[in-house]
Amino acid sequence: MSDKENEAENVTRRTALGRGVGLAAIGAASVLTTALSDPPAAAASGPVPRDRTADPTVETLPRRVAGIPLPTSEVVRRTAAFVRGVSSETLFNHVMRTYLYGCLLFDRRGVPYDRELAFLAAALHDLGLVEAYRTPTERFEVDGADAAQLFLRRQRVPAERVAVVWDAIALHTNIGIATRKRPEIAMVAIGSGLDFTGNGLDSIPSDIREEVLGAYPREGFKQDALDNILSLCRTKPMSVLMHPFAEVGRRHIPDFTVPTAEDLLLAAPFEE
Repeated sequence: MSDKENEAENVTRRTALGRGVGLAAIGAASVLTTALSDPPAAAASGPVPRDRTADPTVETLPRRVAGIPLPTSEVVRRTAAFVRGVSSETLFNHVMRTYLYGCLLFDRRGVPYDRELAFLAAALHDLGLVEAYRTPTERFEVDGADAAQLFLRRQRVPAERVAVVWDAIALHTNIGIATRKRPEIAMVAIGSGLDFTGNGLDSIPSDIREEVLGAYPREGFKQDALDNILSLCRTKPMSVLMHPFAEVGRRHIPDFTVPTAEDLLLAAPFEE
């Protein structure tokens, strides 16, 4: 695909996503029950991920956590090293738990998936919360998808696999759409949603949960997530237009001016 075609596809995909993204936490358990029965070019003006993998040093991952195997390919270990290098410990642990929770839920239901692809998507899914990769206007999901795309292209990951990761990240806060897509996309929405709200946690035995949290503790995740949401609302408020994060902004930020869906509807320039 040419660069011009990639750019056109990116604009189309961003336009579609910009019309409203729902939080993965909403209805996660019920959607999971029903759910289990190509890539855009990065914005030219956006930040370029810093390639921390020029050094041959790679992340040493455990072979298994809570019975879940972690893939051992070089791109997996380089991806883990990259994410650890640019993220806080709290955020890194969250993305690792996202992978593990997604695997636990899908493995228990016998759903086949590509483990390496699931790991790449989960590990990279919150790059849009890292200040270095935030654009002035895009939703954080799209910023993260673009940053992940650039990183994986530099690792020479095939384009069709990069496309799956882009979709998984861009859609991870919209569980109703993500769970209609292939498993590696659905897993990021479900795993991150479980870690965000606890929906579906009861289906994982307590000893397994303890192993996950022992390997990747929460480290104040609730407050960290709230701080990230408010940071987005303050620094790029229009990126949360018609996004659930806007409700957080309205609750905590005085004179938060992002319009609601009702405001947009009633302001439409049509005579009734």
